Amino acid sequence: MAAIPVMDAYLPFRDYRTWYRITGTLDGDKLPLVVAHGGPGCTHDYVDSFKGITELDGRAVIHYDQLGNGRSTRLPDKGPDFWTPALFLEELDALLAHLGIADRYAFLGQSWGGMLGAEHAVRQPPGLKALVIANSPANMHTWVAEANRLRAELPQEVQDTLLAHEEAGTITDPDYIAASRVFYDRHVCRVVPWPPEVARTFDAMDEDNTVYRHMNGPTEFHVIGTMKDWTIEDRLPRITAPTLVISGRYDEATPLVVKPYVDRVAGSEWVVFEHSSHMPHVEEKALCLSTVSAFLSRHD
Repeated sequence: MAAIPVMDAYLPFRDYRTWYRITGTLDGDKLPLVVAHGGPGCTHDYVDSFKGITELDGRAVIHYDQLGNGRSTRLPDKGPDFWTPALFLEELDALLAHLGIADRYAFLGQSWGGMLGAEHAVRQPPGLKALVIANSPANMHTWVAEANRLRAELPQEVQDTLLAHEEAGTITDPDYIAASRVFYDRHVCRVVPWPPEVARTFDAMDEDNTVYRHMNGPTEFHVIGTMKDWTIEDRLPRITAPTLVISGRYDEATPLVVKPYVDRVAGSEWVVFEHSSHMPHVEEKALCLSTVSAFLSRHD
């Protein structure tokens, strides 16, 4: 079997650079798939496995690090007013135009990436032929309420540790981080130890949490950033692209969190991965990739 070509480069965006990588070739007849990572403030690493779709069906898969993250220009001095959905929508449009695929493409967004994808899709871009919303909230108030409901199911000593450090303002304490990890191992990624690509993303966020801190807040439980009141629920009926919604049985994006996409996007499909939490593409990789590939192939 011939080796799959891989090319990475930079997109000039405003006064900065956005890193991207193409797995496969853009000149085929399959819809190229753009993959957007979550956070806000993660990197492409933890969603890297989606490049395996190229092996399954031959389509090009494009990953990119959103501005401020990973290999793209870091901007640690930019404040909360800079980091907005509008910024990242502009960056996405620039990427599509740069690659010459704006008239025909598919988009997969994971967690925050799915929120970005929904914001993109409600504008009804004619080139968007298929949309995958993976493990994403439609309303941040619902997200926070469900995160705290799941937190209340943690062992009592873990809850006590979390609360004590939050009240003391010592959320960088190793004990707090260890207690948070109990939640993450249940509801974010159930593969223990975390695979290297997942660990790379979290290491990068530990190194530079500018985007996450400003848009989300200090933790999954404390959403006090610029996205704290974000919702797209009332705008979802505007989405006309064929849509697949995926989530995990143990996902921090609980059924209540993702259900607006199912209920309000006409004709949407919903697949729940029974042995996964927030990262079915890692936890049930083969099944997740084949599910996404089959959906996209129906819309090529």
